[in-house]
Amino acid sequence: MEPVEINAGEYYLRAFRHDDRVDDVPALVEIYADPETRRYMNRLTIDGRPSAETFIMLMTNGWAKNYRWSWAVCDAVTADVVAGIILHNVDHYLKSAEVTCWTHPAHRGKGVLPTALNAVVGWAFGAMGMHRVIYKHSVFNPASQRIPEKCGFTPEGRLREALIIDDQRVDELMWSRLATDPAPEQLR
Repeated sequence: MEPVEINAGEYYLRAFRHDDRVDDVPALVEIYADPETRRYMNRLTIDGRPSAETFIMLMTNGWAKNYRWSWAVCDAVTADVVAGIILHNVDHYLKSAEVTCWTHPAHRGKGVLPTALNAVVGWAFGAMGMHRVIYKHSVFNPASQRIPEKCGFTPEGRLREALIIDDQRVDELMWSRLATDPAPEQLR
């Protein structure tokens, strides 16, 4: 499958790239140099150009093999990467996927992810026929909790000691949104 581009108003979502025209490697390295990003996104390590290039290669492969869909969320005016969204654990039989997302530190608290994620979920339900999208986050990350709340997700439960944050086992909260759920009325 070819990568899908999504227009989300003030944000433009496109595939992560590393080529002669667009290079997302510096932005990924900068984002993952942030201590809060590393703290909560610790299953994904981007600690320099080689790992960022590998990440982009894996995201490209996900599109090609149709098992993972990912987007660099870019400012529609400057084209700067301001966030990232990945739909992974795509199950074509159950019509479900799980979302992982992050925001560039300079763009946190500006409504980037609720706007972009709502567009991605709409695409997943409409274009791909998905029925269920799952969102999980650490109980210690209240900023991450605001995203599913704003995007119309329903809390489903607590996964006890499912994550390791700061070398400690912590609980993870799980949310879902179904294709049959009403769209959120307000994103900000």
